[in-house]
Amino acid sequence: MSKATIDDVAKLAGVSIKTVSRVVNREQNVRESTREKVQQAITHLNYRPNISARNLASQHSHLIGLVYDDPSAYEIPSAGYVIRLQQGALRACATADYELLIHPCNYRNRHVGAELKALIEQARPDGIVLAAPLSNMPKIVNAISATDTPLVRLSTGEKTGKKYTVETNDRESCAEMTRYLASLGHERIAFITGHPSHKAIKSRFLGYQDGLRQSDLPFSEDLVAAGDNSSGSGEDCAIKLLALEQAPTAIFAANDDMAAGVVRAADKLNIDIPGQLSVAGFDNISLAQQIYPSLTTIHQPLAAMAERASMALINNPGNGATLQGKDVMPAKLVIRESTGPAPR
Repeated sequence: MSKATIDDVAKLAGVSIKTVSRVVNREQNVRESTREKVQQAITHLNYRPNISARNLASQHSHLIGLVYDDPSAYEIPSAGYVIRLQQGALRACATADYELLIHPCNYRNRHVGAELKALIEQARPDGIVLAAPLSNMPKIVNAISATDTPLVRLSTGEKTGKKYTVETNDRESCAEMTRYLASLGHERIAFITGHPSHKAIKSRFLGYQDGLRQSDLPFSEDLVAAGDNSSGSGEDCAIKLLALEQAPTAIFAANDDMAAGVVRAADKLNIDIPGQLSVAGFDNISLAQQIYPSLTTIHQPLAAMAERASMALINNPGNGATLQGKDVMPAKLVIRESTGPAPR
């Protein structure tokens, strides 16, 4: 059977070739009833447009770039966060017949700005989705902005004026998790912070403090340890916290990778979870269900956030001026086996 052409689609749908082209290129000036007829014809004929011709005709690459922190730059790489970002962005691209360009970025490299500019000039994506913590780094943001490529930043944790961002309610959900741990009778609740450049994770620390205050529990600097978002740093921080003369009975980590490190440290020290120590994280990556005991955490809708950011770029290709405001997608607590009543 010969491959279907745009003429075949136009004939079956009873429209002009130009109308089919407009539907394929997701142009706005097409009636919904006409768009539906064309889509039905495309499905029936299993029509696949010529990508090169399509891009040339529309003057768009039909390519979205996803730029994120390179997991391999850490001593113990953690890829769960990245996988969920990719899942969401791929879902959006598949819906719109776009392709996804993924680019792990080592922000420690002093040539990173030039690297990103070269990538964008070569690939010419219709937009970039920039994940945290890169979304908070001026040298990264400025390098992309200098190319005039539409940009959507994820989890900036700060006011960004009119520029479009996609966030979650980090502070409120972390206050809720802290209150939950307090409701189990825990009075010494420790917190492991993340990378200092990750402003959204800083909001999680503020939420932890809010939760303590709302539970009438005192804040203690002794119960705070600084991690870097990796599981190895979570393990190191947990060992220090559990060595305190008055050790915590609960440890809340700013992401699941560090919380997994806490579980590993407790296992090394023969500390029972949750009998002697409760552990909670943030993100709800797949690892949270795979470790034992399974991890109580906060579900951050990472895939949905990446999908929404990608769709915003797809629906506004080449026109970054229309991408304004902030979308907040709420997180929610997921209670599993790693938390329980405080030990007597």
